[in-house]
Amino acid sequence: MRQAGRYMPEYRALRAKYSLLDLCRTPDLAAEVTLQPVRRIAVDAAIIFSDLLLPLEPMGIPFDFVKGDGPTVLKPLRTEADIDELREVEPREAFAPVLQAIRTVRRELAIPLIGFVGAPFTLASYAIEGGHSSHYALAKGLMYSCPRAWHRLCGKLATVAADYLKAQVEAGVQVVQVFDSWVGALSPADYQEFVQPHVRTIFDALAVVGVPAIHFGTGTATLLELQRDAGGDVIGVDWRVPLDQAWARIGDRAVQGNLDPVLLLGPLDRLLAGASDVLH
Repeated sequence: MRQAGRYMPEYRALRAKYSLLDLCRTPDLAAEVTLQPVRRIAVDAAIIFSDLLLPLEPMGIPFDFVKGDGPTVLKPLRTEADIDELREVEPREAFAPVLQAIRTVRRELAIPLIGFVGAPFTLASYAIEGGHSSHYALAKGLMYSCPRAWHRLCGKLATVAADYLKAQVEAGVQVVQVFDSWVGALSPADYQEFVQPHVRTIFDALAVVGVPAIHFGTGTATLLELQRDAGGDVIGVDWRVPLDQAWARIGDRAVQGNLDPVLLLGPLDRLLAGASDVLH
């Protein structure tokens, strides 16, 4: 899902010289970071090095990465007027460095390359909250108090996401993934009303491009059937629900998951037992 080798000395050497956004915006550097884990651990596919938040800036929502705080939106959305002022995006112009990085990687890669985008709820939450949140009170507050504005915002984000993924496919990715990293904060009813229609817009738009699509979220044990209905050839399953139970609920789709990454900090025998259980 995410191979950015933050643990790798090769990556750390680059990060000592360049900011995260510099890496994302410089095609040769993004390509190099994409290829580093491929060379070291011989994975079955690569995922392009980029960041979920890149679509926000060309829309008029600038952000930066603040040491110790992570991504910080510099002008959070607070009103309907803020949403109305968001710009339309031409993906081939706005995301030209990412698309060039994809083309560069494809020339050197013998395995499939995955492209990705952030889902509307996750991007909207960042844009409204201004950064990471534990409760999503501002985002949910707008969602509940002004559903018309919420749907307008998510509709804009879904359009940008779908166009961006199509441009990535044109540039050479062979699989796409929609990351809804924060969607587990929602109840099934809220997901169905406020999120599912916009995610379905993205997957419906991808139906014509002819590449497999992965639908990933975390904390989604109560949302799996709704995610399936929203779309995706592969549904991500996190460690909070047994993989076999999740797959039985999802039905005739592929699944992705679902080892708790914190097992990497435990004893080796427990880690291997966890991996064996997933495979079993």
